[in-house]
Amino acid sequence: MKELVIYSVLLLTVLGHAFAAVRMYREVNGDQTLSFHEKNNWKLRALISPLIYWFYYRKDKSRRNSQR
Repeated sequence: MKELVIYSVLLLTVLGHAFAAVRMYREVNGDQTLSFHEKNNWKLRALISPLIYWFYYRKDKSRRNSQR
C-alpha cells in the first residue's frame, strides 16, 4: 500500500511538471516579441523547471512591455 501511494505521488508530480512545461511552451511560442533564440532558451528552461522559469518569464515579459 505504501508503494502505491509513493507511485501515485510521483505520477502526479510528473504530470504536473509536464502540464506546466506545456503551458509555458505555448505561452513562449505565441510571444511575437521574442527572437528565435530567445524562444528556444525559454523553451529549454521550461523543460528544466517550468514553475520557477514561468515566474522569471512573466517578470521579463512585463519588464519588456513597460520599456515600450
